[in-house]
Amino acid sequence: MLGAVLSLLSAASFALNITAARRGVVTGTPVQGTALTVPIGVACFLAVAIATGQIAHLNAFPVAAAGWMAAVGLLHFVVGRYCNYRANQAAGVNITAPVVQLQIVVTLALAVIVLHEPCSILQLFGAGVMLAGALVTQYQRPGSRSASGTPAKASMSSRETAFVARYLPGYLFASLAALAYGTSPIMARFALESTGPASGILGGLVAYCAATALVAVAMIWPRLRRDVTAVKRENVRWFAYSGVFVAMAQGFFFSAVAVAPIMLVSPLLQFSLLFRLLFSRLFNPEHEIFGWLVLAGVAASILGSLAVAADTDAVLRFLSLPEWLAAALRWRF
Repeated sequence: MLGAVLSLLSAASFALNITAARRGVVTGTPVQGTALTVPIGVACFLAVAIATGQIAHLNAFPVAAAGWMAAVGLLHFVVGRYCNYRANQAAGVNITAPVVQLQIVVTLALAVIVLHEPCSILQLFGAGVMLAGALVTQYQRPGSRSASGTPAKASMSSRETAFVARYLPGYLFASLAALAYGTSPIMARFALESTGPASGILGGLVAYCAATALVAVAMIWPRLRRDVTAVKRENVRWFAYSGVFVAMAQGFFFSAVAVAPIMLVSPLLQFSLLFRLLFSRLFNPEHEIFGWLVLAGVAASILGSLAVAADTDAVLRFLSLPEWLAAALRWRF
């Protein structure tokens, strides 16, 4: 139960993070977003570690776990986050989110290849449904009718009608983000398995410190330094919100995987897509593309991800399928 609650809190926090980041990259840059949000994560995790008393146990944190979490920080917080911001800047959250959500397929593939875990036909089917959902969204255009049934152009400001999604860079960087995000859960599980939920706080602190160190070194490059120092005050506010929310999300996630298996945590994290759609509608209606195809893509991605990440036997029991069909979907390789 605790793992499920932590996973849902993580999903909602991730959605708030990307909604705020979307506002920041409208006039800001992905480099600015990455450079500003990563150090905020250090401050957030350090404050929580001090408040909970976990900072006193930092010396006892296993060296091997610290190494894995440092790698998680570099891959997830720097590479994955930058690619995610680039994707959102190019095509918006609603278009790229189903592609980024393919991270669960990456996690499944790594679980089979690295951990030698079995994969069922149902999980393969779910991966195909997720891919179809990601492809469906590319056919949604700003001129289409909105999900509420009103013409999209009539419900949008002149600023919104000027937004044209750049699909190629959007899908490219969303795919790279999915690769990074899909790999990090396996690494975090290696680091935090059987360590207890509180270890997620120290693990997150280590990961953010490693990511911040990399960002600091990158600032030696004059071009990157000029980019970051040119950030607008309005964008600083949105990136700050994003940094706090993503730190919360990662804290909930690390705590969840410390007390629950990946196969429980991962399915619940997929509801982040639903939260993203809701928060985008509430806070960023003029900076996103909405429509029935977006809704269909999100729904397909959620259903597919549940088939991929959830326990196959539990899903088949819930669906009460004929035995011959259940046996076929249960077949593993």
